[in-house]
Amino acid sequence: MRSIDRIAWMWDEALHALERAERRHRQFYGLAAAARRAEPMWEPPVDVFESESEVIVCVALPGVAPESVTVQLVPSGLLVTADRSLLPELATMRVRRLEIPYGRFERQLELASGRYALVERRMANGCLTLKLVKE
Repeated sequence: MRSIDRIAWMWDEALHALERAERRHRQFYGLAAAARRAEPMWEPPVDVFESESEVIVCVALPGVAPESVTVQLVPSGLLVTADRSLLPELATMRVRRLEIPYGRFERQLELASGRYALVERRMANGCLTLKLVKE
């Protein structure tokens, strides 16, 4: 392979790697388009597990106070909202790197059609775990 071809190939590979990383970052911290609010929001990542009788949802919420989280069963599924605020002592400091999202978040999950009841809600190790039973 000629030297110029190898350099072009390396740049092409680097650009593809950057695109993949950006796509993963958007998936993890995607900004939600809020129809009813003009402010940007972030979406926490979730895992959803389902059996014949129940659905378990795990929402990654590091640094979010459990009492600030609102969980609602809505016609289309499940809606989880809250705010992740900066610690007061950080407000006067210079930001050197900011990778963890702050501010209001909203995550709406579609569930398979049917009726559900929220029977358990617990926050541990930065994750909100919700247990829904199928009615």
